[in-house]
Amino acid sequence: MFTRQSMELKKFISICIPSYNRPMELKKLLYSIDHSNCEEIEIVICEDKSPLRKKIRKIVQEYILNSNYKVRYFENEENIGYDKNIKELIKKAIGEYVIFMGDDDEFVKDSLSKYINFLKNNRNLGYMLKTSRIIKNDKSIEEFRYYGKTKFFEPGYNAYIALFRKSVFISGFTFKRKYSLPYLSGHFDGTLLIQLYILAEIVLRYPSAYCDILLTQQYEGGKPFFGSSEVEKEFYTPGTITINNSLNFMSGYFKITNFLDKKYNFNSTKEIKIDISKYSYPILSIQREKGIKEFIRYYRKLKELGINITIYYHIYFLGLLIIGKKYCDKLIQAIKKKLGRTPKL
Repeated sequence: MFTRQSMELKKFISICIPSYNRPMELKKLLYSIDHSNCEEIEIVICEDKSPLRKKIRKIVQEYILNSNYKVRYFENEENIGYDKNIKELIKKAIGEYVIFMGDDDEFVKDSLSKYINFLKNNRNLGYMLKTSRIIKNDKSIEEFRYYGKTKFFEPGYNAYIALFRKSVFISGFTFKRKYSLPYLSGHFDGTLLIQLYILAEIVLRYPSAYCDILLTQQYEGGKPFFGSSEVEKEFYTPGTITINNSLNFMSGYFKITNFLDKKYNFNSTKEIKIDISKYSYPILSIQREKGIKEFIRYYRKLKELGINITIYYHIYFLGLLIIGKKYCDKLIQAIKKKLGRTPKL
């Protein structure tokens, strides 16, 4: 571990980055951090023993020399995997709030200060859902605006149902650190979804919000490295997204919801499956280019998980099957652009 400054001063924000094998992408992320008050934030990086560790270390060292931000960099002795690394970052952070960022994503220019100021004005919030965008390979942009404007949620079951599916993407995932500490369970290691369990436990107890400030951006494509750790290798294959990878990922959602149902005597799994079914286009489309035969097999396997329970699921399947992913993507982007947000189904 090395650091630019001591840990003595409490920070408002900890930007936490789980790092694995992406030195140049990490560099772009670090230089996208542009908050106007350096003293309010720290940057915490946990490198998970990747083959490119030395290059990552060099990138971070160079950044520390050229930056005014407080940076703390850690190297895991073993490759512990995504979920455990997320928990390690939470334990190491000292900020009042944590903002997670994937190491291949970026902050949208001039957005971070606005977002942090909004959070400072609403310090009762336990969790905040961000607005994000994907920059496609053809340079088109798809935004993820879940509501027409900023929206606040009272603590409880309804907030959990409303925010669960929308919060899967780790970059921009924001919560009050101390509220998460009782829920760093190892029960969900290997799901790649520990953030959703943390989200659920927090919003059941504390106020939350959706913030309509475009905060993060990701780029289409990129190589996934999940499956490199011992805990993940049974479920994921590094370097690709197989059908079994996708099915295991979806099963992780319901491992969490079933756990919460049992813990709190809910029936949330049924409602979450309905919500996922309505918005299952990305779940289906991720396997469309494997070919028609494999895509149909995947469609049938997803049905076994019980997310075939709305008409939208079948419409997405037929659209992808008949006109393909490229044109379906463009249609969905056009609908979102026309409405200015994700449609409410």
